[in-house]
Amino acid sequence: MHVPDGFLDAPTSVATGVVAAVGVGLALGKARSELDDRTAPMAGLVAAFVFAGQMINFPVGAGTSGHLLGGALAAVLVGPWTGMLCISVVLLVQGLFMADGGLTALGTNITLMGVVGVVVGYGVFRLALAVLPKRVRSVPLAAAVGALVSVPTAAAAFSLLFAIGGTADIAPGKVFAAMVGWHVVIGIGEAIITGLVISAVVASRPDLVRGARGLAGRRTLVTEEVSA
Repeated sequence: MHVPDGFLDAPTSVATGVVAAVGVGLALGKARSELDDRTAPMAGLVAAFVFAGQMINFPVGAGTSGHLLGGALAAVLVGPWTGMLCISVVLLVQGLFMADGGLTALGTNITLMGVVGVVVGYGVFRLALAVLPKRVRSVPLAAAVGALVSVPTAAAAFSLLFAIGGTADIAPGKVFAAMVGWHVVIGIGEAIITGLVISAVVASRPDLVRGARGLAGRRTLVTEEVSA
């Protein structure tokens, strides 16, 4: 999903840079309402996990590989605004130090994975949670559905950008079919990873999952004294 330098023309790259800047600017202001004594430490852990997850590619066929986008995962764990900041920081570090995605395409990558991925993933998560039973066990399934939808949606958004300002001599229809088709498969992997991670956290500390707030109270650790 990482877009390299020169794949989109300058006007399109500038436009996505503006969208990314507006999104990050809004997130910086709105994230204050999400950060507390539980969310703040989790945000760092989420960013580190997504960074590591994006370094691991898994094959999906025909020489194509995919990796974790992490938008839905981050949004469910720490909230959509904080999640947007986590993904943006990961993409910035990757662009600067890992040559993963180009610097001139940083705005495009943040728009696709940090804005579209997070907004769609969290929005679908909320819709799924609204129709599922109102219990904590529904959170991992709803998060998986959000992740599944967010990945091909981000791919479709890229296809639209390519149709507007793509520099390669490839028919936009072929780009759309290839991107969305393969990213549906990648989205299944994303859904599995997201569901498993959220399930693991919910099983032990549901109070750390922002998407589960209101469905579970904070658990207290009970210890027993051992007499000598």
